[in-house]
Amino acid sequence: MKKMKSLALALVAVALILPMDLFSQVYKFSGGPSGGTYQYYASAISTIAKKNNLRVLAASSGGSLENIRTCNSGKSSFGVAYSGHVFAALNGNLPKDTNKYEDVRSLGFFYGAPGQFIVKKGSDIKSLKDLAGKRVGIGNAGSGAAANAELMFTHLGLWDKIDAENLGYRGAADAFKNGQLDAFWVFAGYPNAAVLEVALQKDITLINLWDELNASGYFDTNPFFQKRIIPAGTYNGQDADVASFQDGAIWIASKKVPTDVVYNLLKVIYSEKGLAHMVSVHKSATAMSIEGGLTGIVTPLHDGATKFWKEMGVIK
Repeated sequence: MKKMKSLALALVAVALILPMDLFSQVYKFSGGPSGGTYQYYASAISTIAKKNNLRVLAASSGGSLENIRTCNSGKSSFGVAYSGHVFAALNGNLPKDTNKYEDVRSLGFFYGAPGQFIVKKGSDIKSLKDLAGKRVGIGNAGSGAAANAELMFTHLGLWDKIDAENLGYRGAADAFKNGQLDAFWVFAGYPNAAVLEVALQKDITLINLWDELNASGYFDTNPFFQKRIIPAGTYNGQDADVASFQDGAIWIASKKVPTDVVYNLLKVIYSEKGLAHMVSVHKSATAMSIEGGLTGIVTPLHDGATKFWKEMGVIK
């Protein structure tokens, strides 16, 4: 009897010092900076998962590129990233990083982030090529906006011809208003708060990005981008539709996450109740649907996602 009691006490002691995930698995969901859109998605999915007996822990992160790296290594189970970054990572083409991240899997589409290039109305800048020799705000260093600006201008042979300034949207908007920038770039959902503010104080125009880039073959080599129209009236003084392009913010996972976990999580998130909750947390989630669940995804799906989207009829 004494031996049995001693053994029982020893087992209790071991249980107390072992990680909890050996008994009830916790899946880390890497979102983005606090207050950012990515973090809203991570938190919303964590809440829905908890109500359905799945332990998903939302955690802040540096954003798209960091999420790809941590999902690839298995340090995160889930994350949010731009489809273009996942595509580049798979092929060893991330900025200043030739590593191939081959253990990241795609799950579904969240929302689209369109490119928006703002110039002063009546200026001589009518196209991207007119930005040669101009001062241009491209986004914070290391941001998705800056990475996409470099990709776009490099393709057009303009990267070394513009005076690129690494300024966030708010800083770029202020510099633009003060005449310190000739143009600035936003890669985010519309209407963007910084652009709204500028448009109330300055007469602005948005450059048509789609026609120029499409003619150059840009979208042939970057198949994750889709055409997006920014409707007239989105910003004060914008009296016509503007053709642009978007990248999709998508849900990613580590290849190591079990098939049934991914399948069950997709099932509750893309249910009518799950989608309603997502929209209540962030309005951009109105873009989420069963029909558009794989929009812009050009990289391998997780096995659990393949099972789900086949069941939904999205994959034939």
